[in-house]
Amino acid sequence: MNHSRDAVWLPDLIYKGGRFERDIAIICDGEGRIARLDHANRIGGAFRLQNRALLPGLINAHSHAFQRVIRGRTEYRTSNSNDSFWTWREMMYSAATRLTPEDVYDASRMAFLEMALTGITTVGEFHYLHHDPDGIPYTDPNLLAKAVVRAAADVGLRIALLRVAYARSGYETEMNPRQARFVEKDAGTYLTNLQELIDEVNKTASSPDMVWIGVAPHSVRAVPLDYLREVIQFANERKLAVHMHVAEQPAEVSACIQEYGRSPVALLETEGLLSERFTGVHLIHVTPKAIGMLAQAGAMACACPTTERNLGDGIMPVDGFFKQGVRVSLGTDSHVEIDLLEDARELEYHLRLQKMERAILAPNGSLTPGFPAGRPGWGGTDREGSSLSDTNGALPHGRAFALAARLFECATINGAASLRAPGGILQPGHPADFLTVDLDDPTIAGASADDLLSSIVFSLSKTAVRDVVVGGKRIVEDGRHAQQEEIVERFKRLQRKLWGQIE
Repeated sequence: MNHSRDAVWLPDLIYKGGRFERDIAIICDGEGRIARLDHANRIGGAFRLQNRALLPGLINAHSHAFQRVIRGRTEYRTSNSNDSFWTWREMMYSAATRLTPEDVYDASRMAFLEMALTGITTVGEFHYLHHDPDGIPYTDPNLLAKAVVRAAADVGLRIALLRVAYARSGYETEMNPRQARFVEKDAGTYLTNLQELIDEVNKTASSPDMVWIGVAPHSVRAVPLDYLREVIQFANERKLAVHMHVAEQPAEVSACIQEYGRSPVALLETEGLLSERFTGVHLIHVTPKAIGMLAQAGAMACACPTTERNLGDGIMPVDGFFKQGVRVSLGTDSHVEIDLLEDARELEYHLRLQKMERAILAPNGSLTPGFPAGRPGWGGTDREGSSLSDTNGALPHGRAFALAARLFECATINGAASLRAPGGILQPGHPADFLTVDLDDPTIAGASADDLLSSIVFSLSKTAVRDVVVGGKRIVEDGRHAQQEEIVERFKRLQRKLWGQIE
């Protein structure tokens, strides 16, 4: 694995300022940050990335890493006549209750390896396994969280460990014994354990930019209001990211109305719990009025389209979020597939199936459909003040580019904002986190610089990703990770143990 501090990286094309440019190199400083981007003829000694296009690393805002062990094992109909998220959840719990701390490490490392191989450089891990399988706290209440953090570090990813608060099965619902690993019944216990984790990470992390902690009340059904208020107040006082499952299922919305007389988003808004640090995950069963509440607070949304379609959750009304200026990030959630660009294109494709139209999310007649000027990929100027139009005032890549840029922003810049993470953009002072794709890969071969982003977003196979660099260190080289064989072999052993596979 190359450790390329003080390095110069020179691809054929680089995605900079909302367009692909030729003969531009990235110069990394000794801290793994981008010192500058410069023309190739002004520098020497570069790592030549032949026949490659270079783009910002992808940011996965919502992951449950341990669920990688159930991939392919829930794709059947149970005896229940109405299979749904709720029946899938019971199958997921059957795996969650059998994992040891080392199993959690191996499952997480496998998920994170796959993320790295597909160009993800940062992950937001929505972590809710806290206790032993019987619900008894470990001597170290953060033992499993640390196993996940260790897995990310060993693969080389940045991680926001979003520690989950979980108190109950639901309103007037008997406790499910399979949820015993998740539950910290009062806010005081949760916050004490959270603070211990924050202190430990601050003390031991190699860099605060590689691992940090956020707060994650699981959902309104799992966290009662008083508990929720305390947790979010704690996060706001410390300026931590807050992530929460919101309105994923109609039953969740109905139960919230029954308990509080309000929908989940209305509850959060009227209690003053929304802010620019808040990200609602899923947000499928919401009204335009609820979206307006999120927009007014500056809150964000995270869509997980692959998981949402796999579970039959429904389709997130992304067009409504875009219309009201709510930033949307992306997550791979249950890891039935790990391909963040697939999630990006599904934002658009799911709406096409629903509305029987094409290009639903494409800007209408302009690159700036009600969005603030100065955001990359939307026309106007980029963050460095450069015009995104060519010298004749024409759009540089046409309408297809505008739609692709909007979706690519969900996989990069918006993910960074949601996790309060560095990265998501190639700019001096930001981390040197990026990926390269093979320009001769059959899925994008023949694309020009003008339509390359659209080809990547809508057509790229994840196997076209060749190099992945995090903090100036190459963690994937020519499509392989240095620890790949060992990680895969240990995961295979874990699967045999869990599912009784024959050697």
